[in-house]
Amino acid sequence: MTVLATPYIAEVEASVEQLVYVRDDEYTVARMSSDALPSFVASGRPLAGAQPGETLRLAGEWDDHPRHGSRLVVRRCERIVPSTVRAITLYLGSGLIRGIGPRLAHAIVSHFGERTLTVVDTEPDRLREVVNIGAARQAQIVQAWAEQKAVADLMVVLQGFGISPLLAAKIYQVYGNDSREVLTRDPYRMIGQVRGIAFRTADRIALRSGVPEHSPQRIKAAVVDRLETAAARDGHCFLPLPALLAATASLVEQDEEAVRRAVDALAAERGLVVETSPTGPGHAVYAKEHHGREVALAGHLTRLWRARSTLPLRAFAEDEGLHEDQRMAVNLVLTSTLSILTGGPGCGKSHTVRVIAATVRAMGGTVTLTAPTGKAAKRLSELTGLPAMTVHRMLAQQPEPEEGTLFQQSPTEADLIVVDEASMLDLQLATRLTAAIPSGSHLLLVGDSDQLPSIGPGSVLADLLRVEEVPRVRLTHVFRQAQDSGIVRAAHRIRTGELPALPGRGGFWFEELDDPEQVADRVVHLATEAIPRKQNVGSDRVQVLCPMRKGATGTVELGRRLQERLNPAREGTPEHWSGPSVFRVGDRVMPIRNNYDKGVFNGETATVTAVNPQDRLVEIRTGDGETVAYSFDELDELTHSYAISVHRSQGSEYPFVVAPIVAEAGGVMLRRGLLYTLVTRAKAWVVLVGQREALELAVHRLGHRRNTGLALRLTLNLDR
Repeated sequence: MTVLATPYIAEVEASVEQLVYVRDDEYTVARMSSDALPSFVASGRPLAGAQPGETLRLAGEWDDHPRHGSRLVVRRCERIVPSTVRAITLYLGSGLIRGIGPRLAHAIVSHFGERTLTVVDTEPDRLREVVNIGAARQAQIVQAWAEQKAVADLMVVLQGFGISPLLAAKIYQVYGNDSREVLTRDPYRMIGQVRGIAFRTADRIALRSGVPEHSPQRIKAAVVDRLETAAARDGHCFLPLPALLAATASLVEQDEEAVRRAVDALAAERGLVVETSPTGPGHAVYAKEHHGREVALAGHLTRLWRARSTLPLRAFAEDEGLHEDQRMAVNLVLTSTLSILTGGPGCGKSHTVRVIAATVRAMGGTVTLTAPTGKAAKRLSELTGLPAMTVHRMLAQQPEPEEGTLFQQSPTEADLIVVDEASMLDLQLATRLTAAIPSGSHLLLVGDSDQLPSIGPGSVLADLLRVEEVPRVRLTHVFRQAQDSGIVRAAHRIRTGELPALPGRGGFWFEELDDPEQVADRVVHLATEAIPRKQNVGSDRVQVLCPMRKGATGTVELGRRLQERLNPAREGTPEHWSGPSVFRVGDRVMPIRNNYDKGVFNGETATVTAVNPQDRLVEIRTGDGETVAYSFDELDELTHSYAISVHRSQGSEYPFVVAPIVAEAGGVMLRRGLLYTLVTRAKAWVVLVGQREALELAVHRLGHRRNTGLALRLTLNLDR
């Protein structure tokens, strides 16, 4: 240890043994070691991005921590090349260099000693002097070494710009050897291409690199960012021109005239589309891809609506077991090539779909049942007794066209295609779906229009319900068996803007607590102990749903607490930290991005089955029983599912649901559609814990209407 000029500042060179804790704001706690200090704890935000095996030069103050003992509070952190045999062995065996595990690391360092890294860097052919290293393994090690050096170099550059070093691996994953040039010469290019980099991050780099504040390039990037943010955060397909000008001008602190010139330039370059607003006076500005999809979707829906049916018969034999509105729905689907079936819980949507499917099959027709998520598809299959698949898998099973025929025995060729949980269809998925369905097939969209809209931009189901020409039936009769459910009763009261009977009964319960910390404690206790014990079920049968992401009762903090309670760290068991998330065998996770190469899709449920530091892989098993591998650099495509947002729960049903209801940060997410969706995710019991005023706020506050033009486009098409 070297004491610097300031008496309270110490400088230490040490290796990272283990990450203990990483917070959302990048505050990191790590267990360190060196030849002089066998074991100590260091903490602080400068440690952000540190990985086990790295050697760091740390400067900070020592203090005594009640849990960790002697601790170095880090003020400055610098990554350095390990130089001692011990540090080099730890570095190579940590998993930082893919293809080298602890045993091989020991063999390499035993052979080359303190010159090991010099040999790897400048004489890589000599690695084959070590037993068990052939040409293939040597090439793997050399490539991994080059990648690690490049990422470490990017970390230094990012820290120089005051940017999180955690972004380095993501940038390298996208741009490879061009990463440094893109980062320093064209940082705006990273917006939308690198997860975690939006305009403010790219702009900070650009301004510090000398880009003028009034640069047209800068203002164009800000315009695109405002459109993308509106789509990702609020689900808008377009922004009214005045709103876009004002938002962009505020972001870049420039006048609106300069922004208008940037919008005109982007439109001339065909990067965006400016047209008469479909929802009011003035102009609307679309990102090019959203405009193209909206126009295409309206066209495909029009084609399906006008097509002649392929069904061999259209007569329907009366079924005395159906309510009048259910019989109306069956007849409608058999006679209309495009139709909608909607209604709340307990109104018989699933039974109606079962009768429709059975009738079409009895007529000699074919049926494909599908839903946006795996859980929704599985539930549809269980309720109807027929096979069902996700929309993504249905589209993936389309064969290549042969002999001039568009479809060859594809699920999309069926006489009837039923899409359940249609409120989840965003603009992109709906466009792909309708494009794949041949003219003459019947498309039935089934969903609850009072639920939350899709995660992605658009409000497809709601838009179609605004078009009078689109045939639809809304089921309103609540059947007797459903009337006894407290969940169904509460849901229907919420839908009409009424507060459910409190504290509740028969499957719905509200427990009033005011303090968010106490609410969080109670939610964790209910999910991990009280409900599993009382209901004699495993904790995996209880799902925590959160209206918010941040705060004591948000998905991040509650998810962390639930993970520590249900799947804590175990001595000798590998784990891997990716940002503020730690992955362990047994963790409940879900993909948050569609990955067609891996065959996994947003919202599927999965369990971590392996964490392999040597190959830098995490393996998961999906609900379909498929094993899928993610590299450590791809883990931002996964999220833990101990506590998830209500939006991510769409299409799923859980035996028991526990949810915090508090007005943290103003309760901006507490809206009627969110509460209604939350309550209807539970099958047996839903327990809400929190503030009565927050519950009342959620019941009475309506959500915003998304900016979309689909309803108008479709209306104009159908009127022609």
